[in-house]
Amino acid sequence: MKRYIWIVALLTLGLCGAEVHGRPMLEATPFMQVKTEIGKGKPVFLEVGSDSCRSCRVMGKKLYVVAKQHPDYIIRFINVKKEREAAVALKVMMIPTQIVFDGRGKEVYRHVGILEDDALDGLLKTYKF
Repeated sequence: MKRYIWIVALLTLGLCGAEVHGRPMLEATPFMQVKTEIGKGKPVFLEVGSDSCRSCRVMGKKLYVVAKQHPDYIIRFINVKKEREAAVALKVMMIPTQIVFDGRGKEVYRHVGILEDDALDGLLKTYKF
């Protein structure tokens, strides 16, 4: 019975890993740089997470595609595994967390977890990063 559980667990991990391999992920931007972009007249979309978190990688891959399609949008990934002070400053309790700042630097949206495609599309249409 234990052997069966281990086999199922390994297969499940393998399948989950296959889903996130192969496509690039949005690269991390240093938090200090991101702070200089917020409040400069354009909305900023922050993906706060870690490169070792499966859900964060899923979001990072979605946002990589969006960033390639819309290179003028300000979409940034902050890796809080490497920059823990960013999580404290942004009041992030769980990852992945998406935060949207308007052009004046006011937080106007926050979501925890993986954004569904239609919700992400709605945000992009509303704020035009």
